[in-house]
Amino acid sequence: MHVAWLGKKSPFCGNVTYSREVTSALQDLGHTVSFFHFAQDEPPPDHYPEELEGQELVQEISIPYLLKYQIYTIPTLQSRKILSQALEELQPDVVHASLTLSPLDFALPEICGDLNIPLVATFHPAFDREQRNLSSRTQYLSYQLYAPCLAKYDRVIVFSKLQRRLLIRLGVPASKVAVIPNGVDIDKYSPGESNFKAELGVDRVFLYQGRVSPEKNVESLLKAWKHARMGDRAKLVIVGNHGALANSLMPFYGVEHGIEWLGFIADEQRRIEILRGADVFVLPSLVEGLSLSLLEAMACGVACVATDVGADGEVLEQEAGVVLLRNQPVATQLKTLLPLLRDHTQWTEMLGHNARRRVEERYTLSSNINKVVALYGELLRERKPTQRVGHYFTTLRDRFNHTVLRTGRS
Repeated sequence: MHVAWLGKKSPFCGNVTYSREVTSALQDLGHTVSFFHFAQDEPPPDHYPEELEGQELVQEISIPYLLKYQIYTIPTLQSRKILSQALEELQPDVVHASLTLSPLDFALPEICGDLNIPLVATFHPAFDREQRNLSSRTQYLSYQLYAPCLAKYDRVIVFSKLQRRLLIRLGVPASKVAVIPNGVDIDKYSPGESNFKAELGVDRVFLYQGRVSPEKNVESLLKAWKHARMGDRAKLVIVGNHGALANSLMPFYGVEHGIEWLGFIADEQRRIEILRGADVFVLPSLVEGLSLSLLEAMACGVACVATDVGADGEVLEQEAGVVLLRNQPVATQLKTLLPLLRDHTQWTEMLGHNARRRVEERYTLSSNINKVVALYGELLRERKPTQRVGHYFTTLRDRFNHTVLRTGRS
């Protein structure tokens, strides 16, 4: 099967990791992948391997852009034409768009409809089942904006039942919305030996790993840690980009409070070593989709704490972790909880064991990739082969007629 994948390679975020993991797994299964992404004349990001181990390079097609940010991208006026022409030449079996939140997302149903290519979307935006704050209200608006467009896709992949219900309520046909959650390579992300705790010289390590941005609510974790007075034998480690928000927080929450800022770590093996050395992973987000960082920590057998937003509460239900209540301030809850997690080692060990088992049961990469491939097969069966053949000859006829009109030759 030939899959044309539209996704992100930079700047680093969950969408980048999702695209990398899924396309790599598709190649491992023997499928051909053409990777479309917004790019200029720039070096490849160091966190995205250009060559998948033991495999040929993924064919890449660059789409020009005007501006590219963490959350959204503004394409050029030529982007649609470049994408359409490339798809027409490649004639993939299916187009899968890991939606990058750009105006091009809204053009894809028409482009693929004209080419008679099945179109799948993975819809990533974070959400909260209740609109309690500015972040959750803003994210809800993005769902309202996208729902009419998503209804035109052949299938839409979301990560949780809650997210599916939200899209259906906004008008996306239930038959088009498939729940296939994020998945983790449980052989790579697994419990194991680590020297990280010895490097820090402490007995207990608490970890946040992800973007340092307002919706991640890292400041509430920092405030709770500072006021909980966790002592010299415990440290809070922050792994994530040092943007404007991080730079504004670091002077007030530093090493004197037992907080280590490590910045963005590109080396995946180093990130795994840090996870294996952690005792507790904390994710205090105001909105989420389904956090891949949370699943990676769970797969490594780390006790996890997360707010009940997006699908994170669903992931940690039934003692697979600690779920922070939505109707109480996060900092207040953490101020009480952090010392308990520091002192009760048997409790955190049990939570880590339960977390690993939950990932093995529901969130393995191999299982979820099989579901994606099965969805592709379902779409291809719905498209009669004669339709694709007829479309192919229609395209050849139109090209021939265009050439005759342009050159005046027959």
